[in-house]
Amino acid sequence: MGETLLLFLAGYLAGSIPFGLISARLAGLGDIRKIGSGNIGATNVLRSGNKLAAFTTLIGDAGKGAMAVGLAYYSGMEAYAPLVGLAAVIGHCYPVWLGFKGGKGVATAIATIAMLYWPAGLMMAGTWLLMSLVMRISSLSALTGFVTATSLAALYYESWLYIAAIAALSFWRHKENIARLIAGTETRIKLKKS
Repeated sequence: MGETLLLFLAGYLAGSIPFGLISARLAGLGDIRKIGSGNIGATNVLRSGNKLAAFTTLIGDAGKGAMAVGLAYYSGMEAYAPLVGLAAVIGHCYPVWLGFKGGKGVATAIATIAMLYWPAGLMMAGTWLLMSLVMRISSLSALTGFVTATSLAALYYESWLYIAAIAALSFWRHKENIARLIAGTETRIKLKKS
């Protein structure tokens, strides 16, 4: 029990690192929570018009999910990898450093899912990219990606319920976006012109 709790805590703390906030500050953008949607994820950093800061946020957010799961595998704790991955996504969504007000977990989730069951991660990333290019609505792209990844995992991955839990958490974090999608008022991806 104690070992499980420690692994969960390690995954959570890794996921809690706010790369969006850090990247934005290093790029001279100030507090990213005061820009656009106020989210700390890569999509909101991209709204600032700074592509490099958005890219480093994306890499950082994805990297912490991959690192958390990778460390579980590397340390011989393969059975705990799904739990650690879920903890990392929870950490991104509810980081202790920011008063438990974080992002929506998309980049962290994609990397986590890819590390757990790479076909589902690849399916999610591909779906997100295609939907983003066609529809240019980040939230819709992410939610569609979660559905496809979870569906594939449910068919072929033994611990698919962890992937379903990650998807459910992200759907919850996107509840306001879902309301806007239904109302037809959700914003589209666009760069700020400088």
